[in-house]
Amino acid sequence: MNFSELGLDAAQLRAIESLGYTDPTPIQRQAIPVIHDGQDLIGCAETGTGKTAAFLLPILQRLSDTRRPGVRVLVLAPTRELALQIQKNYNELNTVKSNRSVILIGGANIKTQFADLRRGVSVVIATPGRLLDLIRAWRASIFRTWKF
Repeated sequence: MNFSELGLDAAQLRAIESLGYTDPTPIQRQAIPVIHDGQDLIGCAETGTGKTAAFLLPILQRLSDTRRPGVRVLVLAPTRELALQIQKNYNELNTVKSNRSVILIGGANIKTQFADLRRGVSVVIATPGRLLDLIRAWRASIFRTWKF
């Protein structure tokens, strides 16, 4: 099986090829069709087997198939390092530049992150702690007093 048999569009296939991927890994072969069909999935595979691409590729395909404004995807990562890796992979695989993303991690300027959210994104990649910080700040109306 190759990537073209997984229902990905031509732009995604070009992005995959430009990154040097030739054949999908077992987790990708199993996960991409399930996620592409809109089903939930829990996957488990060794480090370095392409799990991030296994969930990003069908998500990106679904985003390009049906466009709507607002946040459509939330990716939670347990660490900022993993969130940064996911963001890097997202940027490499994203072929529809209107599907912008924001990364919400501790150690970065929370005002800038909130401003990025206000400008509009399709995908939020976040660590749980920073996501909760932003939700609490929103509820407390702190952002209304900030100058951007």
